[in-house]
Amino acid sequence: MIEFDGLPALTDPVLIAAFEGWNDAGESASATITHLREVWQAEFVTELDSEEYYDYQVNRPHIGVDASGVRQLEWPATRVYLARIPLFPRDVVLVQGIEPNMRWQQFTREILGLAAELDINLVITLGALLSDNPHTRPVPVTGATSDASLEETYGLEPSSYEGPTGIVGVLHEACQRFGIPSISLWAAIPHYVGQPPCPKGTLALVRKVEDILDVPLPLGELVEEARAWEIGVDELAEDDEEVADYVRQLEQARDTTDLPEASGDAIAREFERYLRRRNTDT
Repeated sequence: MIEFDGLPALTDPVLIAAFEGWNDAGESASATITHLREVWQAEFVTELDSEEYYDYQVNRPHIGVDASGVRQLEWPATRVYLARIPLFPRDVVLVQGIEPNMRWQQFTREILGLAAELDINLVITLGALLSDNPHTRPVPVTGATSDASLEETYGLEPSSYEGPTGIVGVLHEACQRFGIPSISLWAAIPHYVGQPPCPKGTLALVRKVEDILDVPLPLGELVEEARAWEIGVDELAEDDEEVADYVRQLEQARDTTDLPEASGDAIAREFERYLRRRNTDT
């Protein structure tokens, strides 16, 4: 069980978690946690014992040299960070790691023990999957919950997915089983450019977290990185006629459906987001 020495009581805390691996197409979900850590200047709190959960022949340790020339060895791990956000009435606990290779049930119990010890009252899990969404259109983010009050508050739906799942799905189900309110957010990354990084997917998840928490999030370089990523994919598609034709087919299919991004509610959310950022900057 994770132990916390000297950690003060938290204020109405929410936990946000993402894991590299099967749940993380384009590394969009794990990159979202990295972005939140940086913009919120989150502090490292603790980590789970990597010996319990990782096969080092699958997830090998990394060795490198730091700024002073000293060689450093970094083991795969799941780490916990704490963010105290100015002018925001809640503390945020960030969990970032790699999908474990073994002992998933024990791993899940340890995460839930963390949530219980810190009095977490909302868990948000982040994931990304490959889809037939064209790279030239906004990256869709779907949200699911098993909590009726969260459904109504955030316009979410119960998950209808059936099939193989990753640690994000296991954690989300465990929250439901033990009565911890939870939301699962998934970004749909174009499958033909699913290799990391995918800053456009990260940007979509960051904006969705911003909506859920109702707090303005600095975007930093994400907007420019997403634009550069899209231009780069455009250039690759132009060099391959078959890929260009396929992208046009996806665009046509997408544009003939009802786009949630063009709905009145979506436009209102964008305007509210703009006002929050403007008020924060003044």
